[in-house]
Amino acid sequence: MPAPTSPADLFRHSLRLLRDKDIPAWVALWAEDGVMEFPFAPDGWPRRLEGKEAVAAYMRHYPDHIDLHDFPELRIHRTTDPRTIVVEMRGVGRLVESDAPFDMTYIAVVTVRDGHFTSYRDYWNPLAVQEPGADFTGSSR
Repeated sequence: MPAPTSPADLFRHSLRLLRDKDIPAWVALWAEDGVMEFPFAPDGWPRRLEGKEAVAAYMRHYPDHIDLHDFPELRIHRTTDPRTIVVEMRGVGRLVESDAPFDMTYIAVVTVRDGHFTSYRDYWNPLAVQEPGADFTGSSR
């Protein structure tokens, strides 16, 4: 079944894939030249990933560290650009290494072209990655 093409539907589909730990299918939702940015990333964490391959490398070990269970409080806002949405949400689950609860609040600005993510600015709380087992990127902190 092809992925949805509207930004809101594609985003909801991407959350199901993350919850199912299907990272290859999640990465397949990206345009080859898609860009993922983390404006609040702490030192040692990437602030910008350019291209689908960079996104794939970043996300490869995500499920080994963070076990997402749900995305409560999902709110998707349309913008004046029909390709762009603003998303407010929480991701809840557990940290695999410590079995500690994981609860992160996100705001994302997401642009979709031809049914693929082309831009994803992820405004997440950098203080949350201070928990043992949260660093899935191999950062140099």
